[in-house]
Amino acid sequence: MRPILLGIVAAFFFSVTFILNRAMELAGGSWIWSASLRYIFMIPFLAAIVMFRGNFVPLMRELKARRLEWLLWSTVGFGLFYAPLTFAAGYGPGWLIAGTWQITIISGSLLVPLFYETIQTESGPISVKGRIPYRGLAMSLIILLGIALMQMEHMNQLSWQNVFLCMVPVIIASFAYPLGNRKMMAVCGGRLDAYQRVLGMTLASLPFWAVLVTWELFSSGLPSVEQTVQSLIVAVSSGVIATVLFFQATDLVKNNMKKLAAVEATQSMEVVFALAGEIFLLSAPLPAMVSLIGMIIVVVGMVLHSYVSQSDSMKKAA
Repeated sequence: MRPILLGIVAAFFFSVTFILNRAMELAGGSWIWSASLRYIFMIPFLAAIVMFRGNFVPLMRELKARRLEWLLWSTVGFGLFYAPLTFAAGYGPGWLIAGTWQITIISGSLLVPLFYETIQTESGPISVKGRIPYRGLAMSLIILLGIALMQMEHMNQLSWQNVFLCMVPVIIASFAYPLGNRKMMAVCGGRLDAYQRVLGMTLASLPFWAVLVTWELFSSGLPSVEQTVQSLIVAVSSGVIATVLFFQATDLVKNNMKKLAAVEATQSMEVVFALAGEIFLLSAPLPAMVSLIGMIIVVVGMVLHSYVSQSDSMKKAA
């Protein structure tokens, strides 16, 4: 139950991303600065935490030993995740991006066969290739049904071009984030904690952000003070607090792909938090009854997904 609760709290802080990215876009800010500043601002906070815990040297040792793997999967897990997500903010409101982002529930489940999980046998633990959790996947479809109902009334207000440019980048991000996260867990092999892993991935993704920042400096110049402050808020809430909480949750279930999928399913709560945030902070209209029904379906789907995942794990253990 603890990993699920950590995932829900992480979803709350992650929702700040969708709200403020949309606010920055509406104010004329560049999506490149919104994305890159988040990770630049994350570094001093995470570095202070890791140093205070006395874990900075082991992290540097790990980065040096497997630098290419860190560079690759950090670019995928952070770069190809967050850059498309901020780009999409220019073509749709936060609620739509948050709703589309929930495809990561299915994306994460479809990635299971690419990894191995540890199971206990009479002769001891063995590693086997993961299988797609079809029962959990069915529960994920229930969650997506609820999200679809929440977004139905709004989809009709956007052009198909905006819908396409909003949805496709988010779908790319939905595969990149769990893929990079899981690959880095395998690379770390349990030798690093969540704080070290997030800092390491942030540092390893800097070359990606450096390329984008260089391009933006020559094309549009520096960001505004308002965008810089809002990016700082996103960095602390989503980049530090939410990311560390989510990574802690995934670390607790890293050897069980079905439970891992359940933790990732908690991120469906982002759409609820994002919608509430837009109502109170951006003066978005109150949702219609169909959207409220969708929220209820999302919560029910989460409960069912968690129950099915735990049931499957207990059967396997037996």
